[in-house]
Amino acid sequence: MRLHVENLACSRGERRIFEGLSFALDSGDALLVLGRNGAGKSSLLDILAGRLAPAGGSLALEEAGGRSLSECLHYVGHRDALKAALTAEENLTFARDFLGSPALAPREALAALGLAHAARLPVAYLSAGQRRRVALARLLVAERSLWLLDEPTAALDAASQETLLRLIDEHRRKGGIVIATTHQPLALAEAKTIRIERPAPDRSAFVVADGEGA
Repeated sequence: MRLHVENLACSRGERRIFEGLSFALDSGDALLVLGRNGAGKSSLLDILAGRLAPAGGSLALEEAGGRSLSECLHYVGHRDALKAALTAEENLTFARDFLGSPALAPREALAALGLAHAARLPVAYLSAGQRRRVALARLLVAERSLWLLDEPTAALDAASQETLLRLIDEHRRKGGIVIATTHQPLALAEAKTIRIERPAPDRSAFVVADGEGA
């Protein structure tokens, strides 16, 4: 599978957030999207996830077996998107049934994130870090090749961050692609990087790209 993004631009209302963003990712690749708050990192993921229309440019998923981009991706935003009244297991069961292509059973996914003991607890009773791990467990209950992760380590302790990195490495070894926004160091082996900068006062929005393949 190959994701190809060419001269992508993003606008919010009348404001241009970024433009001229290009990159290509193949199976097993990871891309870290860096930048300050408000630079457009989350907006980039929104475009890739189909939640926001691009203001210009193109994106294409090649060699995906006839599937659309939306059918190939997981999106974990900075909000956990969980139903507080449902248990952790019920939230994951809904995600599995909605997304299709089932992989791990909900309890197995929770166990992989160190939450086997919390399967029957309502999400409202969980800590911020536990809720984040339930949200990340959605990655494991349905088989999707492209993971879009917005600040995935937010609220995670050091042990949970190590678990997440291991799961990402396993996903990449199986041919998956990962795109993650981050403010904190995220030790992904051989990851490509791009940095989205805020526009200077006297010019339109721009992107500074750095790193291999950006």
